[in-house]
Parts: sequence; structure tokens; C-alpha cells
Amino acid sequence: MRLRKRLIGFIAIIQSVLFLTHFLLYETWTFSHAGSRTHGALWIKLVLGFLSVSFVAASLLAFRYTNAALRAFYRAAAIWVGLVTFLFLATVSSWIIFGVAWVVGLDVNFHRIVELLFGAGVVAGLYGVFNASWTRITRTTVRLANLPAAWRGRRAALISDVHLGHVRNGGFLRRMVAKILREEPDAIFIAGDLYDGTAIDAGRAAEPLNELTAPQGVYFVAGNHEQFGDGSKYLRAIAAAGVRVLSNEKVEVDGLQIIGVPYRNAMQNGQFASVLHGVRLDRERASILLTHAPDHPEIAEAAGVSLQLSGHTHLGQFIPWSWMARRIYRRFVYGLSRS
Repeated sequence: MRLRKRLIGFIAIIQSVLFLTHFLLYETWTFSHAGSRTHGALWIKLVLGFLSVSFVAASLLAFRYTNAALRAFYRAAAIWVGLVTFLFLATVSSWIIFGVAWVVGLDVNFHRIVELLFGAGVVAGLYGVFNASWTRITRTTVRLANLPAAWRGRRAALISDVHLGHVRNGGFLRRMVAKILREEPDAIFIAGDLYDGTAIDAGRAAEPLNELTAPQGVYFVAGNHEQFGDGSKYLRAIAAAGVRVLSNEKVEVDGLQIIGVPYRNAMQNGQFASVLHGVRLDRERASILLTHAPDHPEIAEAAGVSLQLSGHTHLGQFIPWSWMARRIYRRFVYGLSRS
């Protein structure tokens, strides 16, 4: 009951923010623009009103149902929320420019400024949509102390946050699998959020993982999106595809210790430290920790972990969320960082 109340409260906050944001967009667009508040104003308000509730409505439906129409609605709503972020930045920038011009006594065409900045926001948002579908491979060299001789020169692949659901599906995963296999990795790590948590045929979506093989194994650890509720269907589908699901445990492969801690057990300091203590890590040998979020790297370091592999941050995706992500996760927000 408590969890349900918290969820309702969270949804109410998100919807309120979206209402206020759309109201501000409307007021900014119509400010000092002759006739805009009367000519077509009702239709504009109706459209913006619908758009303001579209993402929350689509999300609530997506967690229970799946069909072609709902998937299209969810994708459109998600894209619109991204565009709204850029339009909100354009709105704030417009008022800042207007305020500065008013203070210094300059006569500016406010609506023209809004048109230009809104146009730039739409272009930036659409670029983001295409950029999100353009996946790249980042290559880096990692040196670990006490690394077993058998692992020297080997390749490992890390993939995270695929979010299979109403936006991405098995076709996207199949392309990712092909891209990874072309790199010929010796081991493959999937750091959670393979699924989005929305209604989906988990087994069918995971089928491309049957082709994902590596000599030293393929390993998965659950992220927060697999643990919104009962995530067993996701874990069963992943395991059925031949991937080793790690849950608060350690496996040894050619002398290398590989530990997997799911998101739910790694998000709290005390529990995370307790799990790492329980796997009986040998500090004298190299180890890799697979856990979804880089929330507590200092705890992993204190436990003697040589290398932590995580995802979760998405690098904030785009401004201003990227600024927030950097502030929260600091140097661990993206790429290889050393303590």
C-alpha cells in the first residue's frame, strides 16, 4: 500500500510538471503576439492539453498492454517529451533575452526570438531522435593488477540499457548482437535494463541472445527496470537464451573472479557492502564486478574489486539532464574512470 501511494505521488508530480511546462510554452508563444490568444487559441490549448498528458497516459497503458497502436502512441509521446525539454530550454532562454533587453533598454521582437529558439529546439530534438538510433562502439584498454595470464590480451564487451519494450524490440537487439560479435569478444557483460519494464513478450524479445556467444561466457545482472515488480519473467527469458544471470554471486573463469550484484541489492550502502563481503572475494586476485548503476564505487573499491562495470546513467541523454547526471555520478557518469 505504501509503495502504491508513493507511485501515485510520483506520477502526480510528473504530470503536474508537464502541465506547467506546456502552460509556459503556450504563454510564451502567445505573449505580445497580436491575435494569437483568440485566433485558433482553443485548438492550440486542446492540442497542448492532450500532449501534456500523453506521456503519462502512454506509460501507464504500456505497463499493462502491448499492441501496434499503443506502441506507436508510446513512441510518439516519448519523442514529444524529449522535444518539450528542448522547447522548455528555448522558453527560458527567450525570457532571459527579453529580460536583459528590457533592463538595458533595447527594443527587441520577442516573438521573433521565440520563433528562432523554438525552431532551434525542434531541430535539436529531432537530431537527438536520430542520434539515439546511431550506436557506436568505444574501445579502451584496461590494465588490472594480478590479472591471470590467461586473460592478458583478451577482449570483453559491455552493453547496457537496451530497454527492450515499446520503442526498441528484438530487431534492435539483433543488430546489437551482430555488432558485438563482429568484435570477437572473449567475454560479454550485460549490465542490466535489457528490458524497459513495459508489457512485452520477454522470451521473444530475448531470442537474439541465443546468437550472443563468447568463449569465456556471457553474463547478465538485473537493472532497475527488470526489478520494477516481479522481474522473474525477464530473468527466465534471459537464462533460457543461454546467458548466465548473476545474482549476488561470484563465478571464476580461468582464474578471474566475476561478481554480479543486481540493482536492488546494490542501491543501499549497507546491503551492497554485505553482499560483496558474502561472496568472499580474494583481494590477491583480479576481479570484475557487474552491477547496473555506479552509485557506490567506493564500496566496491573498499571490498577489493579490481574493475566495476555499470550502465544506468545514459550520460543524462541530453541537456539539462546530462548536467544533472554528471553532478550525481561525477567522473563515473561515462567511460573508464580510475579511483
